[in-house]
Amino acid sequence: MSSTFNDVRAVIEGRLATEMANAPAYQVAYANTAFTPPDDAPWLSAQINFGDNSYFTLQAPTAGINRQSGVLVVDIFGNVGIGAAGAYTIAERVKGLFDRKTVSGVIFDAASGPSQIVSGLSDSFFQVQVSVSFDAYLS
Repeated sequence: MSSTFNDVRAVIEGRLATEMANAPAYQVAYANTAFTPPDDAPWLSAQINFGDNSYFTLQAPTAGINRQSGVLVVDIFGNVGIGAAGAYTIAERVKGLFDRKTVSGVIFDAASGPSQIVSGLSDSFFQVQVSVSFDAYLS
């Protein structure tokens, strides 16, 4: 069980960072952190969107556990004009990290994607997206 939003964020970002440090390694941009995309290699961007929060246990007015839902969205950026295979291979790595897994009390559903996205950054990236909803229990 997690205690705070930052506990959940740390679980998710830590798992992604550890995997993407393995060969072949890829840089990951996280929310509200300085990041310069590499010019010559694929890279990822991770966003955690917290959603509904509901009672899980009913105890005294200020005690108990809440079920917090959310969605992890990971965008994979690759070079244009070289095909989709490289981005899809990275997407498989991301899906394998979270798809139907429970990690430190964060319960992930089946992952969706990869879906091709029209990149809002520029025409110099091919972009696919993997998303996975999750539930965490916060005290």
